[in-house]
Amino acid sequence: MSYRIGFGVDFHQLAEGRALWLGGVRIPSEKGGLGHSDADVLLHAVCDGLLGALNLGDIGVHFPNTDPAYKDIDSKILLERTYALVRGKGYRVVNIDSTVCLEAPKIMSYAGEMRAAMAARLGIDAEDISIKATTTEAMGFVGRGEGLMAYATVLVTKE
Repeated sequence: MSYRIGFGVDFHQLAEGRALWLGGVRIPSEKGGLGHSDADVLLHAVCDGLLGALNLGDIGVHFPNTDPAYKDIDSKILLERTYALVRGKGYRVVNIDSTVCLEAPKIMSYAGEMRAAMAARLGIDAEDISIKATTTEAMGFVGRGEGLMAYATVLVTKE
């Protein structure tokens, strides 16, 4: 079997009046990610990890923020399209390990729902997706509540 590992990271500013989407789930919050799409940093990091594993560029190459077709797009659609590229190369996801960095709100009560949303689009078990959360202990742009970020490591295997 042939295995490949990909790593993804994404950052977005937080802004009042925007919905907070993480892992394909809307989370109640006064602030949400500011971006061309729905600004789901977790799904964007996973997409970049998938693309990176197979040397397919990054999310901006495939879904540029200059293209009006992606304005306010649901990032679950971006994940599905990204995974179609991966499947087209004959690979499938083995597992995902991810971390979201956000000072507030607390998100771990939504992790199961996020894992289920991601697993449904990737055709894998939710148990194969790890979602962790951390704060930055009030340091930096995340700690000041100005933004959020996510990291994802993805393992894929050739079928």
